[in-house]
Amino acid sequence: MAQPLQNITVAAPGFFGLNTQESPIGLDPSYASIADNCVIDKLGRIAARKGYNSITTNGAAVLGTSRGVEVIFEFVSRAGVTTVFTCGNNKIFTGTTTLVEVTLPVGYTISDNNWKVMSFNNDVYFYQKGHQPLLSVAGTSTLTGLTSTGSNSAPQGNEVLAAFGRVWTCDLADNKYVVYWSSLLAGDDWHGGSSGSVDLTTVWPTGFDEVVSLAEHNGFLIIFGKKSIIIYTGAESPSSDLKLHDTIEGVGCVARDSVQSTGSDLFFLSSRGVMSLGRVVQEKSLPLNDISKNVRSDLLQTLSQENHANGHREAIKSIYSPIDAFYLITFPDSSLVYCFDLRQVLENGAYRATTWTAIKPISFSIFADDHLYMGHDEGIVEYGSYLDGTTKYQMRYFSNPLDFGNASNLKFLKKFNVTIIGGQNTESTLNWGYDYTSDYTKQALTFGTASAAEYGVTEYNTTGEYTASIVIQTPKVNTSGNGEVVTIGIEAEVNDSPFSIQKIDIHALLGRLI
Repeated sequence: MAQPLQNITVAAPGFFGLNTQESPIGLDPSYASIADNCVIDKLGRIAARKGYNSITTNGAAVLGTSRGVEVIFEFVSRAGVTTVFTCGNNKIFTGTTTLVEVTLPVGYTISDNNWKVMSFNNDVYFYQKGHQPLLSVAGTSTLTGLTSTGSNSAPQGNEVLAAFGRVWTCDLADNKYVVYWSSLLAGDDWHGGSSGSVDLTTVWPTGFDEVVSLAEHNGFLIIFGKKSIIIYTGAESPSSDLKLHDTIEGVGCVARDSVQSTGSDLFFLSSRGVMSLGRVVQEKSLPLNDISKNVRSDLLQTLSQENHANGHREAIKSIYSPIDAFYLITFPDSSLVYCFDLRQVLENGAYRATTWTAIKPISFSIFADDHLYMGHDEGIVEYGSYLDGTTKYQMRYFSNPLDFGNASNLKFLKKFNVTIIGGQNTESTLNWGYDYTSDYTKQALTFGTASAAEYGVTEYNTTGEYTASIVIQTPKVNTSGNGEVVTIGIEAEVNDSPFSIQKIDIHALLGRLI
């Protein structure tokens, strides 16, 4: 007797993001095996990331054949004047639309673009290993050098932090275990007043380590080594009150610019994945509680492929976007970005992860308008629209192998009903395959007459992600073949409009037991 046709719904496919770490057998269907050029949107759907709009018009002329803009920093002075500094091609620039070289001290030579830039007491400081620190007074485009010789010479650190009313620096070319601080409210005074330093050689819990990054969090001074973390209290008056509060062994930071504050937590890249400091402090040195555990092996393989200098992955950059609620970390040598959605923690403690390719950012910055800007080989670009400049890009979602709760039955797929939000002018393809094959059957999705979506006006009555032009597409595809497990995927060439997958309805017959 013929079996009745059954309807199997994959609601919110990819809602849990990527999971390439666990065996795909029996994984929750909300996980994805591929989620490239994707984000998890605010309604929990797998969706196309945004592209970028080019801001800089003279990037090719001033950046030449270099990697591009490797540092972006926006400074707003006390007078309300905004200056954007960028670094690339062994030069420092001001401006956004047009990049203009700053005036450097006479005879000053820049040999790398690994600057750490920060503001302190209405000035801007530039630090990089092996370089005399530079100063822009109130954001002017004429830079001066901090004293490099004599009794008040400034340390030539690779990391710099403005916190507790002082400038802190570390990671010198010949000294990786001492942290220096300036005098109170005097970022150019490193030997007088209340300036000082702390030697960490007797504090490292692993015996020997080297400083990679500094941060302030919840009133603590956080010192990230490569293999351990040191936490101090009393940094408001370090000469008299600096005291060791805690040490964390077995986990450290391997990329200076991977450290990002979310307000309530700190994220950083370790040799074991992307970690949460709050979670690490709570769990001490347990390495299995990293937020990237669902993609750990793939991420660490990418990390191993990155070029690095002096043991630090200098090209790796990151950002936290409060508007988009994600943490991005880019691996420029691999042309890959990992995106961690911070709206929801999964049951295993990980955050939902997707990847970005094609966009190739090499630096990030959040400006005062809360918009995300990226350094690119074109110059400065803004995260927005649904084109990479003027170029279309491909979004790819693939499920893990699905058995629909009947692992021992053959499945005969008859029809797919797909619900897409957006997708105007988007060429899309449905893929399906049986029993772990990578040789998929493909069928173009045909978008017919669509209904207007219910997302006419955003919550704040402003232009938002979904406007009245967004429509609901419901293409239907007849399918064939059979197998024990089924993998399904959607590829879409994003062409200046949003694209997200609401659900996939599958009409199938369940056959005999295998």
